Amino acid sequence: MFILLKMGDIYEIIKKILIYFFGALGGLLFGYDTGVIAGAQIFIQDELQLSNGEIGFVVSCILIGAVVGAVLISPLSDRYGRKKMVILTAFIFFVGALGSALSPDVTALIISRMFLGIAVGGASALVPMYLAELAPANQRGSLSSLNQLMIMIGMLLAYIANYVWRDSPIGWELMLGFAAVPALILFIGGLLLPESPRYLVKVGKREEAEAILLNIRSKSEAEAEILEIEEQSHIEKGRLKDVFSKWVRPSVIAAFGLAILQQWMGCNTVFYYAPRILMSGGTDATSAIQTQIFLGIFYVIVTAVAVSLMDRFDRRKVLMVGALAMGASFFALSAAFHLEADKPGFHLFTFIFLATYISSFCATWGPVMWVMIGEIFPLQIRGLAVGIASLVNWTANWTVSVSFPVLEETIGNVTLFIIFGLVCFAAVFFVKRFVFETRGYTLEEIEEALVKNETKALNNKNKASAAKAI
Repeated sequence: MFILLKMGDIYEIIKKILIYFFGALGGLLFGYDTGVIAGAQIFIQDELQLSNGEIGFVVSCILIGAVVGAVLISPLSDRYGRKKMVILTAFIFFVGALGSALSPDVTALIISRMFLGIAVGGASALVPMYLAELAPANQRGSLSSLNQLMIMIGMLLAYIANYVWRDSPIGWELMLGFAAVPALILFIGGLLLPESPRYLVKVGKREEAEAILLNIRSKSEAEAEILEIEEQSHIEKGRLKDVFSKWVRPSVIAAFGLAILQQWMGCNTVFYYAPRILMSGGTDATSAIQTQIFLGIFYVIVTAVAVSLMDRFDRRKVLMVGALAMGASFFALSAAFHLEADKPGFHLFTFIFLATYISSFCATWGPVMWVMIGEIFPLQIRGLAVGIASLVNWTANWTVSVSFPVLEETIGNVTLFIIFGLVCFAAVFFVKRFVFETRGYTLEEIEEALVKNETKALNNKNKASAAKAI
């Protein structure tokens, strides 16, 4: 009997792990498809004889599709459900990856990567929202930030693929096409995923929602949560104008500001262009790609630690500390390029400061921004609002990514890194002024605070502690 009970407990644990794993697997594809271009671009530019402006567009064209995906996929999840959109996203990932690998010329490559971007943008909005709606309040930060951990793992796999196929005559094609494998796994896993209980309640399927919650909660927790969700679900479904209504404005300002700043602080100049940055200091292509693998391992370790600690620290404090550390890293990187570019220690210093910047990002703004985007909006407009916030994030991402090669060539790394550092420091003041705390609160409590115009009260540590004890 004891053995059977233990086996039953193990089965329940494995079932929960699989639900959250497949729920977050879209993040791995997001990371792979955006990260693989970091190494592949070197070979694409050389083989197709592209200018800096042209290779910047090849790198960033996926982000144009991401804007479309962010606009379409998340709002559609309000109409057809989160699960169906996960499956659709997996299908787009699969087709886009194969199309990129089989592209006969740069035009076909750009079109395929734009199509792939639809899935990337959709996943960026859909995955954290889905995980936030499945997770209990006291674990929502850690479980929602699994998305960021999977993104980092996806990037690491991409960097390894860059290295493995660097000497192949069809190297960049293999690098881009390998993403079809996890896309197929996500498609199969998506068929097995449960629907979001909050979506089911919203469309009148209370019994199904309760059955799903009973699989991942205790009976008392499931019953209490279903009643709370039901109470919120009676509010009329929101429209676009409701996203920008006065009572939602604090969420809009916070979410859109975080979405823009996360990109303008320069994270994807490192994710997309780290080999290029290293090569600008004299490193050869193979060494640059090898170095990025070590950076990728560092990304994953730091993100894993951040995920485990996500619900122990207030989101606002984590964001402010992270922004300060990222800004300091960029200033140090700028100084390294200014003082050490022709000296033997340059490569070591560059690696250290890149690693410091990325560890700060992966522990703070990487996971926390997406966690907050998924939890900061009211239920009735969550899908639509998260989609718009993701659109803002991907648009900001595109502006940085497409311009980096040209700006690097015109104003140089030293000045560019100083600009990114200043943006990081400005982000500290934005978070302190406009972002309200969400740690320890249920999604319904956050919505209630918005309705009562009491978002500042969410920053009160005593209230947050009391909320966690509920």
